[in-house]
Amino acid sequence: MEEPGQLKRALIDSTAGAVAGAISRTVTSPLDVIKIRFQVQLEPTTSWALLSENMYAASKYTGMLQATKDIFREEGLPGFWRGNVPALLMVMPYTAIQFTVLHKLKTLAAGSSKAENHINLSPYLSYLSGALAGCAATIGSYPFDLVRTILASQGEPKVYPTMRSAFVDIVRTRGFRGLYAGLSPTLVEIAPYAGLQFGTYDTFKRWTRAWNRSRSSSTSSASIDDTPSSFQLFLCGIASGTCAKLVCHPLDVVKKRFQLCSLVD
Repeated sequence: MEEPGQLKRALIDSTAGAVAGAISRTVTSPLDVIKIRFQVQLEPTTSWALLSENMYAASKYTGMLQATKDIFREEGLPGFWRGNVPALLMVMPYTAIQFTVLHKLKTLAAGSSKAENHINLSPYLSYLSGALAGCAATIGSYPFDLVRTILASQGEPKVYPTMRSAFVDIVRTRGFRGLYAGLSPTLVEIAPYAGLQFGTYDTFKRWTRAWNRSRSSSTSSASIDDTPSSFQLFLCGIASGTCAKLVCHPLDVVKKRFQLCSLVD
């Protein structure tokens, strides 16, 4: 049985995660739009690749600067935030489900709801808990992720001018199952990504605590405080997210292609 204080802490963490996710999603939306345009573009992005494949049609996007200029010229500043509304609607349930499931799984594995006991879980359990939490959150928020990808990937002229028109057309032509088009490859991508993200985050936190202990003992401090600072946790988050993205980016490209192709076929 979890203590009320622990449940309150889990709720606070989920809410804080949702707010932080919404802010970061809005701030980084231009980069996300450019990333999706490159991911769904079938043509190579370099002239060397075009020649090696005996292709002569120029690619629409060949570099970040060129893509930024083209999007701004054709779609204006709002083009960089295309699909941001469904992205924000996705972040809230995704983060809430992810942190809730993650907390439950770690509590079950550790036999305690206290965060200090969760940090001592084996790396394998941390990876597994993160992967399962990511899959649960993906299933719960997937329709918004699908619509976000569709809106962010389309240039001019638009196929769907609004989020509502995209939802209505998908349900009308494909039924409610159409809102989960491409779910299988998405789960294949999110399981290792979320597992790596949370698993490496816990690993980096353990390393940080060990480093703090060694630093405190070397200074002959009477009380050893190994609690990571906010800045250290920030660095742990950046490092874990970067590792997960580097490893799983090819799967993310495949996921985006499936999301769009499954609606075209």
